[in-house]
Amino acid sequence: MKQRTCLRGLFVGLSLFALLGLTACGEPKETLHIYNWGDYISEEVLRQFEKEFNCEVQLDVFDSNEAMYAKLKAGASGYDILVPSSYMAKLMLSQEMIQPIDLEQLPNVKQYYDRSYAQLAIDSELKYSVPYFVSFVGIGYDTERVKDFKPTWHMFEREDIHRRCSLLNDQREVMGSALKTLGFDANSTDQAQIDAAVELVKTWKRNIAKFDVDDAKRALASGEFFLIHTYNGDMLQVSMEKPSVAFVIPEEGSTVTFDNFVIHKNSTNVALAHQFINFMYRPEIAAANMDEIMYVAPHTTAVTMVNEKLRSNPAFSIPAEVRARCSPLCDLGEENIRYIKAWDRIRAE
Repeated sequence: MKQRTCLRGLFVGLSLFALLGLTACGEPKETLHIYNWGDYISEEVLRQFEKEFNCEVQLDVFDSNEAMYAKLKAGASGYDILVPSSYMAKLMLSQEMIQPIDLEQLPNVKQYYDRSYAQLAIDSELKYSVPYFVSFVGIGYDTERVKDFKPTWHMFEREDIHRRCSLLNDQREVMGSALKTLGFDANSTDQAQIDAAVELVKTWKRNIAKFDVDDAKRALASGEFFLIHTYNGDMLQVSMEKPSVAFVIPEEGSTVTFDNFVIHKNSTNVALAHQFINFMYRPEIAAANMDEIMYVAPHTTAVTMVNEKLRSNPAFSIPAEVRARCSPLCDLGEENIRYIKAWDRIRAE
């Protein structure tokens, strides 16, 4: 995380020197404050935006939707752009934490957004959010370590990977995978179905080393783990360096989510925020960002511009028939408490 500022501070009483400092440095630049997932945007792309729009970017990071939400609810302010997943963006909209998007200020989004993904998006008309990356959850595994692999979530019950596997540290993703395995809706609010999913996850928990995201993918890359519950983008990163690593969406189906650009309700740089979103949808920028981050942007043109090695990876281009087995996670309003309690039961055992 880097902070870039033109003037670090002004000493009280040194108004003359402060004036000279402002004159030498020019008018203070606008600062765009972004709150994003860690390791989720190209530093080079940010520097290019700063240069082109004569501004500064301050980037803060979070490791879960819930952590981001809790920080904002606790009073954190000063952000312009936030990057929540779809279900969290909808919740934040309902609580008036974000403001509407003005598509008229986003000609690149209007031209290049791949609307074949719209049926999977919660905000399909882009009224308050603009998709940044799309993530499919599945299984990443080392083909040299896991023999007789089957494309099923029941892999997490295999004795030969005991303590050599992990589940995502995300209550909705883990419960969604369990519900799908049992033939239920990933957004089920039926308590009996949720209870059954809890028992299945407890079975998986007894076999895993831990619940994790970033450390798990590194453990798979190093050979410590053989199989993990993960995102296709993370497996793109790992498999580009370790070809024996593969990614699959299980036959029972899975979840899909968009991480989205939204604008905080108290943003003081709304115009610059729109310029940033539009900039990120410029084809060459979107392609350069994908080349580095290795997640898939729902962009009609940029996906054809990424490097060939990335474009040919099966985890990059998810076929339409496989996408059809995936469900977006939805905000469940007051019913969310069922998942909070379910997760507490899982983690307490």
